[in-house]
Amino acid sequence: MNIIKEPDFRRELKTSPRAGYLFFGDEDYLKAYAVRAAREVVCQDPTFSFFNEMKLEATDFEPQKLLDALMPMPMMADRKLVTLTGINFNALRPNELDDLCAALAALNDYDYNLLLVVAAADCLDAGYLPKRPSATLTKLAEYLTPVQFDRSTPARLAAWVGKHFEHNGAAASPELCAAMVEYCGRSMFSLANEVDKLSYYTLSQGKTEANAEDMRLVCTPATEYDAFAFANALMENRQDAALAILSDYKLRRMDPIIILSDVIRVFCDMETVYALSKDGLPAAEIASLTKIHEFRVGLYLKSLNRTSADRLRRAVDACVAADASLKLSPQGYMALERLICAV
Repeated sequence: MNIIKEPDFRRELKTSPRAGYLFFGDEDYLKAYAVRAAREVVCQDPTFSFFNEMKLEATDFEPQKLLDALMPMPMMADRKLVTLTGINFNALRPNELDDLCAALAALNDYDYNLLLVVAAADCLDAGYLPKRPSATLTKLAEYLTPVQFDRSTPARLAAWVGKHFEHNGAAASPELCAAMVEYCGRSMFSLANEVDKLSYYTLSQGKTEANAEDMRLVCTPATEYDAFAFANALMENRQDAALAILSDYKLRRMDPIIILSDVIRVFCDMETVYALSKDGLPAAEIASLTKIHEFRVGLYLKSLNRTSADRLRRAVDACVAADASLKLSPQGYMALERLICAV
């Protein structure tokens, strides 16, 4: 199976795009951006865009509608764009997938189309790539070229945030861009909104460069709870907060072992930061030595100032005991509930 990445698709789009692509993976923002890029290439004349762009949604989709969209010739253009969005491929019955694939096979007869089938992040189980793709992805790949949209690394997101500030006419240091990724989360949709908000607030105040103080004033922290929030609640003996975070984890069906491993990593990082701070090292030097971002080092130090080294050690020991319980018997979230009571 030939799976390409988002940069490959953009290159093909400029030269010789194929008849059909399947967008899948974790980063929905980049999928939406790729659809816009395809629209700009295919529907260059807005006068005929009504005829040369067909949009199909899962809410009222049936395979015959895809065939009806593929059949008409483009008007005053070489190609027309057809997009199909919103299908939850994980919920399709085998006969429904077969009917869809039968319609996709018509692409060979109507090769003047550019078909983009867009699967949202949680709507297509891709399997274990690259060696063990799922049966659904394998079947769809017989008719469409799969394009994998991976979630960007924090470093790439920080660089992207910086360019977004520049586009808005404001400036932001690399440190602030990285801090925004930590503070606002890794969703590019959310980050784009928060950068716009901070950019325009900065300019409205007669300033040209955004700063961390204004970020905390106008930006919204990531709505999802993370391992640091859970660990911090444990450290400060806020059992209600820890249980609320655990409830959110349950709603998202996160694996308890993964949750606990992330929390243990946070505590171990906090121990390292604590030891180095006791040796008199400033936050910037600790960040340089440990490769932990300086913004997160600052968060750790603030948390450590509100508690004690003994409590941190007890938290680590309790996590180790919970980890052993999880691996020795299928206790699931019960082990994490006991952890909250034990720390």
